[in-house]
Amino acid sequence: MHAHAAEYILQFLRPGARVLDVGSGSGYLSAVLYQLLQDPADPRSQDSKVVGIEHVPELADWSEENLRKDGLGAALDEGRIKVVAGDGRKGLPEDGPYDAIHVGAAAPTLPAALVEQLARPGRMFIPVGTYTQQIIQVDKDADGRVTEKPLFDVMYVPLTDREKQFDQ
Repeated sequence: MHAHAAEYILQFLRPGARVLDVGSGSGYLSAVLYQLLQDPADPRSQDSKVVGIEHVPELADWSEENLRKDGLGAALDEGRIKVVAGDGRKGLPEDGPYDAIHVGAAAPTLPAALVEQLARPGRMFIPVGTYTQQIIQVDKDADGRVTEKPLFDVMYVPLTDREKQFDQ
């Protein structure tokens, strides 16, 4: 699924872009997204930023450990990759707007806070639904108009908070 996500947001992944990875888990996709923003010949690569947000603090810590093991410690230390423990449904507006947003858990409805944090233009790849779910490609154009395009059916874990996840 990570490959599908990267494919659908690829045109927004360029040197200097900002990317939000909601439900970043192990950090794997955050690392992939960061690498896709890099071009040694383009000085804007230094301005690229990937923000991973994970509601389980232990997973956020593990993600950072994995990124360091993958040789991305300097990017973490310099703030070009950031991993935070927080409520991904709210995004992280202080580091936006984001050229691309990947969401790795299903929201019951499209989170307005994430749509708001999309750049103009920008794209989000997000599973939406409860019992039946679809990946929705959300595009925001240069004028701020938002369109939603269903891509395919999926089954994801719910986009929730720590308390609700561990109460189940």
